[in-house]
Formats: sequence, structure tokens, C-alpha cells
Amino acid sequence: MTFTYPAVVVPHDEDNGYHVYFPDLESCEADGPDLDDALQNAREAAYDWICVELEEETVLMPEVSHAEDIELPEGGFLRNIMVTVKLLPDND
Repeated sequence: MTFTYPAVVVPHDEDNGYHVYFPDLESCEADGPDLDDALQNAREAAYDWICVELEEETVLMPEVSHAEDIELPEGGFLRNIMVTVKLLPDND
């Protein structure tokens, strides 16, 4: 299964790093020393968040927000993060 959620990317004030959070995935956040690392860490955080939700008895995946409905902090911008979760093990 593939999931795509918008992520808000905000540059750190004190260094070249970034903070990333997902408005639709409660408490799902990540940081990185540069944009590439921050986005990779965000992808991993979203993967973990989604996997935990999929393990629940009743799966309630949040609706995806529209970009125009997301309020951005000063200097922040949006990136869509795609996560693929394999639900069944290989039969090799």
C-alpha cells in the first residue's frame, strides 16, 4: 500500500537543519541537519506511524489535507511524502 501525506518543512533558526511535521499524522515529526536528511527522517517517521496504525484492530487512517488548507509558519513550505508499506511477506 502506498500512502502520501503533506509534510510541513520548517528551516531551523540556529543552523542549516530542518524540522518536518505532518498535519494529518498526530505527533509525527522529524528533524535533520539538512533538507535531504530531514525528508528521509520524515519518511521513516511516517512509515513507523502508519505501520503502528495498521496494526490496530480498527484501522482509521486520517484523511489527507488539501495543500491550500494547511497553514504554514513563516519560512515553511510543503512537501508530499510518499510511504510504501508491504502488507504481506514474500512467498519466495
